[in-house]
Amino acid sequence: MKAPNVTKVTTHVLQEMKLREVKISMLTAYDYSMARIVDRAGIDVILVGDSAANVMAGHKTTLPITLNEMIYHASSVMRAVSRALVVVDLPFGTYQGNSREALLSAIRIMKESNANAVKLEGGREIIESVDRILSAGIPVMGHLGLTPQSINKFGTYVVRATQEEEALKLVEDAHLLTEAGCFALVLEKIPAVLAAKVTREISIPTIGIGAGNQVDGQVLVLHDMLGINKDFSPRFLRRYNNLYDEIKTSVENYISDVKQLKFPNEKEQY
Repeated sequence: MKAPNVTKVTTHVLQEMKLREVKISMLTAYDYSMARIVDRAGIDVILVGDSAANVMAGHKTTLPITLNEMIYHASSVMRAVSRALVVVDLPFGTYQGNSREALLSAIRIMKESNANAVKLEGGREIIESVDRILSAGIPVMGHLGLTPQSINKFGTYVVRATQEEEALKLVEDAHLLTEAGCFALVLEKIPAVLAAKVTREISIPTIGIGAGNQVDGQVLVLHDMLGINKDFSPRFLRRYNNLYDEIKTSVENYISDVKQLKFPNEKEQY
């Protein structure tokens, strides 16, 4: 089923989609050109993810990206988008352990990029920051399961919440974030059965990545699903294209034409 025929996707629209059992589509975007294509294709939600640290800047983790850099990417995306709801990740170090800094970070993103919402990783440990941001009227998307900003704590990107204790905490955190007022929740790399349980129990939409198909929507990193990035091949990733090879071949053909004086030809000059 397609999303409702709306001129602008809002948090209210996403809630209606959950109630109507219409699946939510979500992809990342970090720049004007790609965001314009994704938005015009009809995506429901665009995530300006801190994964920009990996796919745009070449870092090994999401930790190095700064608030200023996230605002730059978010501003670029917002200039391209007319329909999708745009959610921006609060980067590592801008909200953990300091709710006042969290609020100031969220306000900067909203004011300087004109984005629609922010996303934070974690449950009970960051609930004070969530509450404070929500108190300012800023929509918050939660994120549980594998939380990449906590890579140094866990030391691995393996599937989360496979043990009972962690699974119980995840369910409790999902309820906590829902009760706090989050409008949606990303569930990353957790057992499909657990994701289905959370989706049934909470009233807000769940967006899965490596969490099975019984959630309310799905998200992937754009560069991964287009095959621009070929170094990342988790089980949950489906590649819808092979742009790495297509772009590389195009560049090689261009180089060859330039070297052999085939470009530009007479029709391509003044």
